[in-house]
Amino acid sequence: MTGVETVRRWIKVSVAVAAVLGLGGYAAEPYATDWLLAGSACDGALPREVVEQLTPDGAHLESAESRHTDALGSYSCDISLAGDDGRLIEMEAYTRRDDRDRELYRTFPEQGFADTYAVPSGLPGFIDEFGAIQLLVPCPDLARDAEGRRARLLVSTRMGRGTPYRVPGAAYRAVVALANSASERLGCGAAPLEPPKGNPVPPVQGRDPRTVPLARAGDTACAWAVGAGLPDTGKWRARTGANDAAPTERCELTSGPGAYEGTDGDGQDKRMSFVAWYGDWSNRLVFAYGGGAFRPLTATARCDGEAANYALSASSDIPGVGEAATRRLFERFARDQADRRGCTGLRFRP
Repeated sequence: MTGVETVRRWIKVSVAVAAVLGLGGYAAEPYATDWLLAGSACDGALPREVVEQLTPDGAHLESAESRHTDALGSYSCDISLAGDDGRLIEMEAYTRRDDRDRELYRTFPEQGFADTYAVPSGLPGFIDEFGAIQLLVPCPDLARDAEGRRARLLVSTRMGRGTPYRVPGAAYRAVVALANSASERLGCGAAPLEPPKGNPVPPVQGRDPRTVPLARAGDTACAWAVGAGLPDTGKWRARTGANDAAPTERCELTSGPGAYEGTDGDGQDKRMSFVAWYGDWSNRLVFAYGGGAFRPLTATARCDGEAANYALSASSDIPGVGEAATRRLFERFARDQADRRGCTGLRFRP
């Protein structure tokens, strides 16, 4: 090697070292760290601009971590904010039945009447009472289980306080990107989900869900109640807790001052909560809590090869709604749900 070649070589090495050191110094800056983590978080599944939109003003990203275990059919990732700002996004995905059931049991403890909120049409899921967006999709590329049930992927995404409402549409774009990535990484083969149109934001946790006059519920899961003979029909309001693609559905009918948004009520509200759960995981919800018998006023059917269960929780002594009327309303709800989902073998229990 000549002296000139030696000099050229050391110049190249020196430039490379300087570039590395310069990049290291640059990456130490908070904004550079934000940029790097936003692009690599959750194995690059999230669009960088979505991460930026969800990050609170003045906050910076601190870390991003993902875990993937093929043998257990699980994948998770999370993004943390620096300082005391806490979590930005946390996602967990499962294809194994036991893991899915465990997560759904947590969502619907004891008798199963946990509050839920609907996600936009086209997304197969719901928002639980803790604010987690739960999506459940079929996995055509995975084998059925020993009992012949087809595989499914449950994707549960939680975000920091205030995060989902920061930029219209950003939360759902993140959730869809994570669900599609989890499906690919776990070999699920689900058809890719699309972000909902119109840039919606999830409902604000802690606020009473929006209700509508019963007469305007004709395009919802409470449509069956329109013209069902409820007393003082004009005073009843309705709200739903999921869409027709979710593993649960809810129709809540309320009458009284508290049924109207912006009022506190006087403790005299009358309420009927009609709930449906889809999947064998829900069988336990129709047993009387602490006992071994079915609780009264439940029904079951078969939907997509698994059980569906229906139940009612209602205020006592609703004027004009006696035992016979209550049963008639419940049967009307269950039949409507079974028709919507293409279920068979609907059976009412005593």
